[in-house]
Amino acid sequence: MSKIALVTGGSRGLGKNTVLALAKQGVDVVLTFHSKQAEAEAVVAEVQALGARAAALPLDVGNSRGFADFAARLQALLNTHWQRQDIDFLVNNAGIGIHASFADTTEEQFDQLVNVHLKGTFFLTQRLLPLIKDGGRIVNLSSGLARFSFPGYAAYAAMKGGIEVLSRYMAKELGARGIAVNVVAPGAIETDFGGGAVRDNAQLNQQIASVTALGRVGVPDDIGPAIASLLSEENRWINGQRIEISGGMML
Repeated sequence: MSKIALVTGGSRGLGKNTVLALAKQGVDVVLTFHSKQAEAEAVVAEVQALGARAAALPLDVGNSRGFADFAARLQALLNTHWQRQDIDFLVNNAGIGIHASFADTTEEQFDQLVNVHLKGTFFLTQRLLPLIKDGGRIVNLSSGLARFSFPGYAAYAAMKGGIEVLSRYMAKELGARGIAVNVVAPGAIETDFGGGAVRDNAQLNQQIASVTALGRVGVPDDIGPAIASLLSEENRWINGQRIEISGGMML
């Protein structure tokens, strides 16, 4: 029986890369998208071309009031498409980027980041606990910005710091069910995240490369396969850990 992963925000960027990396390992995937259904369906088609099964469901991770309905739709999908009641893996990847100095960050921006990154991860995972198989695994996405500091990311990094603490508590409390919980913290990656600044701003790209031991900025293929590897059986004993994937940024 194939294993099944739920990847939030799996229609683009690191989420999409993770979905495809899992599919290459023979893992079936349910991916969520916020608004761009066509992009999500294109990823589903890519997964199917790799020989795995996939489906896409809409989800606003910033609206916790919708989580009960999402869980019900996920359970119905599992029953219909896989004849199963549960998933093996949960990857809490969906997120947004807001760049604003500490002095200029608005309460609205702060609340949006809380709802998407911290509250969303907390209560979505809580709601999905009955659907996660005993012995399953959870990966939460943090950021290198929780370790090193760049002006303009105080609020965003604070949320990711919260995710790292939350993940340790999740690992402790879910251990009785054999569920391992880890954090993956990417460094700067060339995607459309945050308006694509790292990818499209040559000066910023060069600056980041200059403070990275491996001498370049990361790309999605540096992250997705690492997450898939963390979920593989070979890494079953890794639990409660923060794994930074940044090429040695700001050492």
